[in-house]
Amino acid sequence: MPARVASILMALFLALGLLVAPSSTQRADAAVSATTSYQAVRVAAAQKGIRYVYGGASPRAGFDCSGLTKYVFGKVGKRLPRTAQAQYNAAYKISRKSARPGDLVFFGGSRSIYHVGVYAGGGYIWHAPRPGKRVSKVKLWTSAVKFARVR
Repeated sequence: MPARVASILMALFLALGLLVAPSSTQRADAAVSATTSYQAVRVAAAQKGIRYVYGGASPRAGFDCSGLTKYVFGKVGKRLPRTAQAQYNAAYKISRKSARPGDLVFFGGSRSIYHVGVYAGGGYIWHAPRPGKRVSKVKLWTSAVKFARVR
């Protein structure tokens, strides 16, 4: 029961905050909740071993990188566009320091995003890497990434 009361109070405080400062809805911390982010990581982890398929967007068909992220966030009630570039354009950009598990990790320049994964925390991501590979959790292999939070 105390957890439910805490959830209700948090919702009331968030609603009050939106009434007082509507522009705060654009802030990253007003995007997805930590609970939703945690659920996204769990859904991504559950896809471990699914084969890479270009254009794939389901466990049955297989996944490409953006198909995986679209599927994961769809399962937790968030809509994402289909391509990595469109997902980057739609997400709220955050710093590496602000990144938490469940955020998106993008590879490429701001106008040429070519890969996306779900941040698992501790420098790891869940992703669908390339043909011949399967969905897996791997250590980030470069620091040249961009982090963003789903709205």
